[in-house]
Amino acid sequence: MGGMMTTATYVTADQLLQMPDDGYRYELVAGELRKMAPAGWRHGDIGGRLHSLLGHYIVQHKLGKVFFAETGFLLARDPDTVRAPDIAFIHKDHLPAQRPEEAFWPGAPDLAVEVLSPGDTLAEVDDKVRAWLDAGTMMVWVVNPKGQNVTVYRSATDIKVLTENDQLDGQDVLPGFRCRVGDIFVDT
Repeated sequence: MGGMMTTATYVTADQLLQMPDDGYRYELVAGELRKMAPAGWRHGDIGGRLHSLLGHYIVQHKLGKVFFAETGFLLARDPDTVRAPDIAFIHKDHLPAQRPEEAFWPGAPDLAVEVLSPGDTLAEVDDKVRAWLDAGTMMVWVVNPKGQNVTVYRSATDIKVLTENDQLDGQDVLPGFRCRVGDIFVDT
């Protein structure tokens, strides 16, 4: 995640797709364009490490597809909402027989991972978590580099904060995946 700026002009998912690359990432929330500042190196390091751990496990066990930060998920239409988690996973049982033709993935991932940036506000994080869960995401991980913890959301009321020595568990969403929370934050 990164600090966001919003506009009052309503935009569609198709218009978002046609926007020229200006070096920023954008999300669309109920038709409102949200500009996201580039993330810092620490954010990228932690996100990259967790993406590698997840990706290796998912490929090795043939569990589905893992996506990185630039992937947009079309969560709603009219007005359109397109969100992009730092990491996403879709279980093979939820993949369509044919690849979607839309540029943005139609629907929510099974797992959405958000890595906090220094500029993220509590309201922005809560809004994103709620959006993922409301759209059908089964589990959301919010990775906090400053606190070196991971908050696991299964619903608005099923929330667990995991610290350094706890095991981050894929539960029924990513069966068999486990890693020590502290291993996500190790400087190499």
